[in-house]
Amino acid sequence: MPKIKGDKTFFHGKSESIGVLLVNLGTPEEPTTKSVRKYLRQFLSDSRVVEIPRLVWLPILYALVLTRRPAASAENYKKVWSDEQGSPLLHYSLRQKKLLQQEVESRFNGPVHVELAMRYGKPNIESGLKNLQEKGARRLLVLPLYPQYSATTTATSFDEISKILRGWRWIPEFRFISHYHDHPSYIKALANSVKDHWNKQARSDLLIMSFHGLPKRNLDLGDPYYCQCLKTGRLLAEKLGLKDEQWKVTFQSRFGKAEWLKPYTDKTLMELPSKGVKSVDIICPGFPADCLETLEEIEHENREYFTQAGGEEYHYIKALNDTAPHIQVLADLVKLHTQGWAETNPNWSTSAKEKQNKQTLERAKDKGAKL
Repeated sequence: MPKIKGDKTFFHGKSESIGVLLVNLGTPEEPTTKSVRKYLRQFLSDSRVVEIPRLVWLPILYALVLTRRPAASAENYKKVWSDEQGSPLLHYSLRQKKLLQQEVESRFNGPVHVELAMRYGKPNIESGLKNLQEKGARRLLVLPLYPQYSATTTATSFDEISKILRGWRWIPEFRFISHYHDHPSYIKALANSVKDHWNKQARSDLLIMSFHGLPKRNLDLGDPYYCQCLKTGRLLAEKLGLKDEQWKVTFQSRFGKAEWLKPYTDKTLMELPSKGVKSVDIICPGFPADCLETLEEIEHENREYFTQAGGEEYHYIKALNDTAPHIQVLADLVKLHTQGWAETNPNWSTSAKEKQNKQTLERAKDKGAKL
């Protein structure tokens, strides 16, 4: 049990607010072997991510994976890293935080503060929660940026948040968004991004929707991720008016020798040209921001698989990133899941709340409170 800490930011009459914590997976701090090794050590040590027994997995992780993979991964990160913006995932995540803050300020009557956290790496979840605590967030909404729920992503974010809050003396009201794979505004934003691409570039023979893969064992044990990916794909195809033969769901980013969710993205792209599919558009609906898996693996590596197999036209449709429709999606989710909280009340009055806070402080001091 963590040691229960005191809240040094507390005082009687402190203004209260809603805190929104955006959570994404994370990124190395630099595209170097040392930084990538540190990131992978934290990521792959999570028992939610790799469900192999610790006594079996940890020797493999330290003796094999962390001695070989970081150098190769660092080279791939260098391909997508920017001198001005650094990590694309962190860049777009920070933009999402900034723009969402602006959007919720226009939608809410009371104060709402948005913070960003990464499950692995920086800024970490503890710092994000601490920042919200200092801003008086007595109502906390956590929005993991994973449209489709998985124990390997969504659940491990919940684990870490719960672990940290166990050490807090005053726990805020708490709500947690576990998925939004079928939310209408999310599907609409995806569809519009595809349509925008088609307005600039002629539609290809096939639209591929590539999601991050998982071991098939996870599905067999009851993880809903696979089913939610299929539903996202179906809803997106329906929104676009596509026939069954005009779209396909695939899964990317395999690791290890175990069977993963199929069909595999790379294998599919290698086989399509022999079946007469010479042009493809590919989108990654499970990624809310472009990152290594989209910009290097999909936009470049898988393009080579397709063209080397005889494909002629390959177009990657970028993630929703910091686009206005995506910020609207996130704001819609925040609005939906904060219903009933004080700051959503149309009768909220800042001046009345300040007067109430002042009275609270005066009463507390009258009763002997030091703060």
